[in-house]
Amino acid sequence: MRQYLITGAAGFIGSNFVRYIYNHEENVRVRVLDKLTYSGNMDNLEEFKGRDGFEFIHGDICDNDVVKEAMKGVNVVVNFAAEVAVDRSINDQQSFLRTDILGVQVLLENAIVNKDTIEKFIQISTDEVYGQIEEGSFFETSELKPRNPYSASKCGGERLAYSYFSTYNVPLIITRASNNYGPWAYPEKAIPLFVTNLLDGLQVPLYGTGSQIRDWLYVDDHCSGIYHLIKNGINGEVYNIGGNQECTNLEWTNMVLEMLGKDKSFIKYVADRPGHDFRYSLDTTKLKSTGWVPEYDLQNGLKKTVYWYVNHPEYWKKLKEKLDKRYINGFWGDK
Repeated sequence: MRQYLITGAAGFIGSNFVRYIYNHEENVRVRVLDKLTYSGNMDNLEEFKGRDGFEFIHGDICDNDVVKEAMKGVNVVVNFAAEVAVDRSINDQQSFLRTDILGVQVLLENAIVNKDTIEKFIQISTDEVYGQIEEGSFFETSELKPRNPYSASKCGGERLAYSYFSTYNVPLIITRASNNYGPWAYPEKAIPLFVTNLLDGLQVPLYGTGSQIRDWLYVDDHCSGIYHLIKNGINGEVYNIGGNQECTNLEWTNMVLEMLGKDKSFIKYVADRPGHDFRYSLDTTKLKSTGWVPEYDLQNGLKKTVYWYVNHPEYWKKLKEKLDKRYINGFWGDK
């Protein structure tokens, strides 16, 4: 029976990946290690409590003793654990460096100790390590030029991980995904923030002119890409995972407004983020050549996302009560 260790799985993408595993494997054991920081939410894992083979460990990936126990008997490690919010990283760089680099090192050291059982170690990175691109798309071989503390810390972590493949033969794969959206996301993220603001009758704070371009990836497609690579990926390789659904922030905002029956008066243009990357774009030819294809286009994915939040106010309302009000009104203030 395969044993997974999923770090950071009380968060958005990690909890969806646990759900994906259980939907695609019958005989499996899943161990979750999560520090339960502001975005870690046990509600995301509630449906798995008491399930045979599911285990939750409350702990930090930077704590060697905790990781040592969590890694025992594990076949597959998927590291989602990270500090992830760009806005937060601009004001709190140290916590990002600690988790996104030093925490990765602790996991990798313990992977070496457990080399007889570990078949695959997936280090989850981000498309933001490439920096911004005005034309064309980033390939896995493109230069890495992170432009904020978050992306710099993720870049450091993934390069450290690669060194453990090269030096110690850790069976490692690195993934770089584009912007994720979908159910169970913490409501400081743009799409769930905008949806829940509108459901509360509030305006949505759009950075600058809303002309920034992102490639959007529905979270189930991200999970399927990771799962596909566990089975089919080549150790030591990097794979881009993208939805090939580029649009401006203003365009998807208008789509959400239409879905919820709101007009453009609900848009509040606010001060832009310092050093805000203008455009990300990933070439996913390498992953698709292994047989993976995304299932969702942006229109269908957004519909599923919007109506999930419409139908689950008990999930997001209590999170919004704790949320830094700068996110709700515009993190960097009015224009």
